[in-house]
Amino acid sequence: MPETKIFSGSNTPLLAQSIAKSYGQALGDLTLAKFSDGEMSPSYNESIRGCNVFLVQSTNPSADNLLELCLMIDAAKRASAYKVCAVIPYFGYARQDRKDRPRVSIAAKLIANMITSAGADRIMTCDLHAGQIQGFFDIPLDHLNGSAIFVPYLKSLDLGNLIFASPDVGGVGRTRSYAKHFEVDMVVCDKHRKRANEVASMQLIGDVTGKDVVMIDDLVDTAGTMCKAAQIIMDKGATSVRAIATHGVLSGKAYENIENSVLSELVITDTIPVSQESSKIKVLTVADLFAKAIHAVTGNTSISSLFI
Repeated sequence: MPETKIFSGSNTPLLAQSIAKSYGQALGDLTLAKFSDGEMSPSYNESIRGCNVFLVQSTNPSADNLLELCLMIDAAKRASAYKVCAVIPYFGYARQDRKDRPRVSIAAKLIANMITSAGADRIMTCDLHAGQIQGFFDIPLDHLNGSAIFVPYLKSLDLGNLIFASPDVGGVGRTRSYAKHFEVDMVVCDKHRKRANEVASMQLIGDVTGKDVVMIDDLVDTAGTMCKAAQIIMDKGATSVRAIATHGVLSGKAYENIENSVLSELVITDTIPVSQESSKIKVLTVADLFAKAIHAVTGNTSISSLFI
C-alpha cells in the first residue's frame, strides 16, 4: 500500500495539523515561498514519489488560497506522487453554481475545472452549498456531512421543545434531514433578496410558539439574514433561537451582527479560521471527520459510517 502524506496550505494550518494528528502522523514538510511581488512558489522538502498525498486547503477568498492549492497539486504531480487528493474543507465560490441572471459566471464549475486541470485525482470536502456541485467534477469526490459533528452537540444540549428552521427555501432539504433524525417539526423563513448579502423581505412559515428553535445552514457570511430570521422567530413567540452553520465565512459586520442579535449562540466548524473571539460563537472541529475519511480512502473502505 502506498505511503500516505498530509500537507497543509497557508489558509488552514491549524485544521491540517489536527487532521494529521487525528490520522496518526505529523504534517509533511512543505515550503510556501513567495517572491517580493507576491508570486507563490510551493515546494516539498521530502520525497513524495509513489505516495498518496492529501493537500488540506480551504478555497475561500482571497483567490490566493485557490491558486496556492493548484500550485501545490501541480508540484505534487510533478514530484511523481501516486495520487493527489485535494482536501477542501470549505469549497469557495460554491454560491455561484448556476446562471440565476443574465451574463454571469458559473464560478463553481470554473473552480472545479481549475482544480481538476491542476492534476487532482480526488476531492474531499464538506457541506457544499449545493449538492449537485459534485457533478461539476469528473473525478471522485467525497462529500462529507457536518451533521456528524452537529447532531451529537445538539443531543448534548437536551433542548426540551426542539424545532428546526431553515433560513431560506433553498435550505429546506438540509433542515428536513435534521428534523427527520430528531423526529420533530420544522419551519421555513421565506426571504427575497435585493442583491447579495441584502434581504428585502422575510416571512416565517410555521408555528414556533414556545419552541427552542435551531436554524440550519451550510454557511454564514455577514449573518444579516440569519440574525433577521432569528428576530422574526423570537417575535413569533419562540423560547430561544440558536443557529448552526458548517462554514463560518463571517465577513463584513458579521461579528457585530451576531453579538447584537437575539441568537443564543452560533455553532460553526473550523473549516475556515475564525478571525476574532465572540461570546456567542462556538467552534467545533471537523478534524476527526476528515481523518476518518482519509483512513477510508487509503484503506479502500466505505465512508458510509461517517454519515448520520
